[in-house]
Amino acid sequence: MNLPATMSGGPVWMPQAEGSRTDAMGQSLRHIVAAVWRNLWLALAIIAVCLGIAFVMTMLERPSYSGVASVQINDQTDEVLGEDLEGERDAGSDWDIDRFLNTQLDILRSRTLSERVANSLNLYDDARFFDAMGIENPPGHPESEVRRDLVINMLIGSMDVDLPRESRIARIGFTSYDPEISAKVANSFAEEFIQANLQRRYDSSSYARNFVAEQLEEARLDLENSERDLNEYARQAGLLRSRNPASSDRLSTDADSVTAASLVQLNEAAIASRAQRADRRARWTSVSQAPLLTSQEELNNPTVQSLMTRRSDAEAQLQTARDRYLPDHPSIERLESELSAINAQLTAAARNVRNSIQADYQAAVSANQDLERQVLALRGETLEEQDLSVRYNTLARQADTARSIYDGLLQRYRELNASAGIAASNIAIIDRAEVPAGPSSPNMRRALALALLLGIGLAGVAVFLRDQFDDVIHVPEDVEEKLEMPLLGVIPSSPRRRPLADLGDPHSVVSEAYASLRGSLLYSTPQGLPKLLGVTSALDGEGKSTTSFAIAVGLARLGMRVLLIDADLRRPSIHHMVGRDNDRGLTDLLSYRKSYDEALLDMPDLGFDILTAGPLPDTPSELLASPRMAQLLEACAQGYDVTVIDGPPILGLADAPMLAAIVDGTVFVVEPERARSGQLKAALKRLRSVRPVLLGAVLAKFDANKNSNYYSAYSGKGYYQYQAGGKRRIEAYAAPETRERASEEA
Repeated sequence: MNLPATMSGGPVWMPQAEGSRTDAMGQSLRHIVAAVWRNLWLALAIIAVCLGIAFVMTMLERPSYSGVASVQINDQTDEVLGEDLEGERDAGSDWDIDRFLNTQLDILRSRTLSERVANSLNLYDDARFFDAMGIENPPGHPESEVRRDLVINMLIGSMDVDLPRESRIARIGFTSYDPEISAKVANSFAEEFIQANLQRRYDSSSYARNFVAEQLEEARLDLENSERDLNEYARQAGLLRSRNPASSDRLSTDADSVTAASLVQLNEAAIASRAQRADRRARWTSVSQAPLLTSQEELNNPTVQSLMTRRSDAEAQLQTARDRYLPDHPSIERLESELSAINAQLTAAARNVRNSIQADYQAAVSANQDLERQVLALRGETLEEQDLSVRYNTLARQADTARSIYDGLLQRYRELNASAGIAASNIAIIDRAEVPAGPSSPNMRRALALALLLGIGLAGVAVFLRDQFDDVIHVPEDVEEKLEMPLLGVIPSSPRRRPLADLGDPHSVVSEAYASLRGSLLYSTPQGLPKLLGVTSALDGEGKSTTSFAIAVGLARLGMRVLLIDADLRRPSIHHMVGRDNDRGLTDLLSYRKSYDEALLDMPDLGFDILTAGPLPDTPSELLASPRMAQLLEACAQGYDVTVIDGPPILGLADAPMLAAIVDGTVFVVEPERARSGQLKAALKRLRSVRPVLLGAVLAKFDANKNSNYYSAYSGKGYYQYQAGGKRRIEAYAAPETRERASEEA
């Protein structure tokens, strides 16, 4: 018998699933809603348990109270006495400010601050504090290490700090079972935070003062040693300096030398003497070269001028006398004698003036020569002293540097001493913690809200896990996802619980659904409708017989030659649908008891032929696996357009896999909410072990109005139906009582 290529292990062609073209996001959301709805009672139970536990725990919890104090934290320190004690007032970047504020919050949470609070309130031996924290007063000495660690850990664990991002007001809270303790500890944290900040500033200033004092003492010793070395070298070299230590120009050491100063003075005097000598020489030259009593120097002399006046008078008197008397008159002789004496005196006076100018010139020459000799001598001494001043200048500069360092450190030390007693803090208490009027916890609303969120989360996890491990088919979309095969059709459940009666009405949703299934089968393979079409299911009662009958009816309405074979040799049902006895059929043909014409039912009204199961055999698996079965199907494929084989269910039986291996295509019928976890996958695993041609799955008895199916694309009234009206009876297929009984059994 020649089998199709798909039956002999060749490639299996599977039609593309229609659901793969739906929107993935919408499908996922609908799947989530359906999963929640299916497990609604489980989710509600989990949420109710969480709420109940939260309610009981809240009612049993001891009330606690929170005291809250607020402090303002500035990144800059206020100025005191006109200057910033920190030395810098740069605003800095936002990142630096955030880092500063976070540092202050870490200081608030530090162990050191908690120790200060414990010490200031003496909490190590406070029985009320231990009771407020909900523990018994531990035995032992109050200063024991165990007690101290316990108190500090309780302070750190119960203290909370909150600093809003857009504010610099930090809220310091402390929670305990005693409202007064909570307020007192919160205020103590705020106060000790400020005191610790001031203490750090004072310690920093004290350290700076001590450090500057040490550096100042070292600078003083360096200055003394430098000046001592300078003086010792000056004494050894015989250098005289007139240095002023307070002078601003301390490095001009050459001008401080006595020899250099003397040289400068003598050089200036020599220059002046040289000028005076030139002046005296010019004066003498002008006088000596002129006749007597013609130079200006002689005429300007007071004595010469007086004598010249007397001579003029004498000459006038003589001239008068000569006009009056004779030449030998005594008066004329007397006046001539006086005039001669005056002329002699005038000549002597003029010579004296000339001699005085000469003497001044000679004195200027002598003085100039003497100064030149002294300048020459001091110039040599100054050159020698300059050679000796090289080392002196180096030592002098070292001394000046040491003095500059000493003066700077001394000024800084004075500033630190001036600001040592001034303390300014950048932290201020805005609100002190008041004794809380009511407990901060337990908060019933918050506890129930948190329990609700936790319950929803746990319920979501439970629903997710249950949905992941659930392989039961609930909606048509599950077929492709869980069974990994295309969906050929969705058959809704019969509104009247009579699928055969609905099948007889072409306007019913059941009839329309089977018509859609028929259309899918016509194009289920590249060659079209398979010649040998098998129908099976995982379990019995899932609607495979009704589906087989409906497929045969639908194909017969298209004018095809159709044969319907009931191959379920254990629980046959086709004969009930048509109202006939099961006294002949497939088993007679397989066992050679009857011929084909004798075994075939004569049903002219149906439009297709039926081969019932026949008498139930003792070994149905052997009959179905016999060569006779393959020959029969081959003959049917030649005699009919399509042969529909209603096979047995898969689980627990070997019949269905054997039939699937020899037919051209197999349709897998699934009833939603029917199979237990793992049954469908086990059935498909057995079926696929023979490498059949699986055309797809049919979801039968689907309740589209079920609440858990609302997310499906087939939910609600999504079926297009005819207007209520004319109905068609199924009397052409069977009697009413027979159809009703067959519908219930199917």
